[in-house]
Amino acid sequence: MRRSELEALNAARRAREAVLMVTPLAGGPGRLVHRADIEADPLRDQLLARLASGKSGREATAEGDVFIRVHRPPQRLVVIGAVHVTQTLAPMAAMAGFEVTVVDPREAFATQDRFPGVTVHAQWPDEEVLSLDADTAVAALTHDPKIDDPALEAALRADCFYIGALGSRKTHGKRVDRLTSAGFTEAQISRIHAPIGLPIGAASPAEIAVAVLAEVIGALRKGTRMVPAMPAAA
Repeated sequence: MRRSELEALNAARRAREAVLMVTPLAGGPGRLVHRADIEADPLRDQLLARLASGKSGREATAEGDVFIRVHRPPQRLVVIGAVHVTQTLAPMAAMAGFEVTVVDPREAFATQDRFPGVTVHAQWPDEEVLSLDADTAVAALTHDPKIDDPALEAALRADCFYIGALGSRKTHGKRVDRLTSAGFTEAQISRIHAPIGLPIGAASPAEIAVAVLAEVIGALRKGTRMVPAMPAAA
């Protein structure tokens, strides 16, 4: 790997940006492909598949075999709401390999005692606190628009790989109206999984947590992509 490529790779790691290194196995210089450049790359399909799986490997191309090494930051799950569902979801997600953060301005709920081993922010979910990116999933579970909506808006702007929100279809209809009024398009809003979680008939908080985590993992492994992110507000 050339020095310039190593420097670019380290910069991407610091920025939590996914990149892939393509190395010809017959010899010759490799190349570093950033996530934003995959769509225009001649190895688009192979790169997307490798990025979704998170696994490096050998690929055959018209110019000869290459080795694609995936450099993807650890996946994060940001849960909005220190609620009963979160108490099961947080440890399960951590066991599945996610870096888990719980955000809830209600200090009586957002405590380390209730969520041992994960990062807890007893603050309003502004973009600085959330620190979202394309390798982050967001699950909004408070059922309170004052708390959930700012996080959902930030997730849409950040190109998060998964966005879900608790609530009935009627509740989500009102949420769609609010997000539309805030300037988001129908295509952007359609990326919100609502009602959140796979439709397995979950009833208890623990069952809902299982449904949510399964949906998050499904989005991660299928390489679900968003429409272009909405520009940040001025």
